[in-house]
Amino acid sequence: MRFVPPSGADPYYEIHLFDTGQVQTRAGNRHDLFNALCWLAFPRTKARINALHAAEIPREGGRRGRLRDLLTIFDEGGALVLCADEGLNALIRECRWKTLFWEQRARVRAEMRFAVLGHAVLEQALAPWPGITCKVLFVDPARDPDAQAADWLARLPADASPRLLAPLPVFGYPGWLPDSDASAFYDDARFFRPLGGSASGTR
Repeated sequence: MRFVPPSGADPYYEIHLFDTGQVQTRAGNRHDLFNALCWLAFPRTKARINALHAAEIPREGGRRGRLRDLLTIFDEGGALVLCADEGLNALIRECRWKTLFWEQRARVRAEMRFAVLGHAVLEQALAPWPGITCKVLFVDPARDPDAQAADWLARLPADASPRLLAPLPVFGYPGWLPDSDASAFYDDARFFRPLGGSASGTR
């Protein structure tokens, strides 16, 4: 992979990247900077996302399907949950945010880590605000998270959709925002929404 200035010659960014190994990167652009950093941190996952995009585009006839929706959402706003405590992982799957982030905050700090690979989320985190949410996969903290995410993507069925990814309001992690030191912070249903779908984000 090489990071190069945008050429503007190919309208299909993903196919150009797949064919050439060139990541078109705008100088002085924070969004592209975080994208480059994610390529360095998660090379297998980013390459798999790109390969799947490149394979799907010719089959779509100009209309992006649900699989590419999933890939785009994960690329821009994805994260990996590294936690061996299945009780805590279940609280994410069940969207029990106050129980997770407030009642179990000591366990969360000790046992749960989030690895954000969504470059749009990383850019938003420069000025964090309530509402920043990722779509996540759960991975084994004892194994390479990049390899696990890439393997999960490789096994996706053709009809995969973003609902396979569990939502996670990452701004609720204890101590990230000053307001999170109060119990009432986690009562705001605008941001800490209850379970309303079937996302699982399984390994």
